[in-house]
Amino acid sequence: MVFSGIVQEMGSVISLEERDDVKMWNGEVSKGVLMTIAMKKGLIDAYEGCSIAINGVCLTVVSFDEKSAVFGLAPETLRRSNLKELKKGDPVNVEPSLKVTDRNSGHYVQGHVDTTGVILLKKKDGDSLRIRIGKVPMELMSYIVEKGYIAVDGTSLTVTAVDVGEQWFEFMLIAHTQKAIIVPLKEIGQKVNLEVDVMAKYATESVRTTQQAVVSLQKEIKLLRNFIGVTLAAVAAVGFIALRKRA
Repeated sequence: MVFSGIVQEMGSVISLEERDDVKMWNGEVSKGVLMTIAMKKGLIDAYEGCSIAINGVCLTVVSFDEKSAVFGLAPETLRRSNLKELKKGDPVNVEPSLKVTDRNSGHYVQGHVDTTGVILLKKKDGDSLRIRIGKVPMELMSYIVEKGYIAVDGTSLTVTAVDVGEQWFEFMLIAHTQKAIIVPLKEIGQKVNLEVDVMAKYATESVRTTQQAVVSLQKEIKLLRNFIGVTLAAVAAVGFIALRKRA
């Protein structure tokens, strides 16, 4: 299951509430957070248990009707994303998960939001809109590169500028995209969900693992060299002693 970062529609929040009657696997009831979103395209071929990304967060449909879907929000989801700040009437990006036969016109988006960033700048550039996102955790900045991918509130975007030291990056929205997603509707200072390119994570982890293997191998080689050196020295000493005795 995967998303493309190509938002299919803007839905709206009907409700976001904490309930104390959420049934768990063993029949017990517990407190939980449920969110209801009004949508149309997201409901096409929907079923209980299917995945729909809301503002880039992969969520499971727990119930639905012809006009809306209900999602359960886990504590991890609330901690990592901006969903907890939504209120009735707020617009949200909606993207159902891709089918095997669907075209991916964005990039490989998991719907596993890493963190949130803050809008620092919105500036017109011709008919495009330049947006700067800041307060990005330093540990994620290594995955954000110029001309690379990033998902912002679930929208697949191309990074146009990066400042690692200041912990911000920029992207541009063409006129069409401006009207199709929620980011232009947000104000300076508002939060956006961020998911860095998972391929960058895998590449970085692969390099890190390889580096660790090389360091480990270098240590073993050093130990082997020391052992060989000591062994040769011992052999030489034994040979020298033997020659002395013969003499």
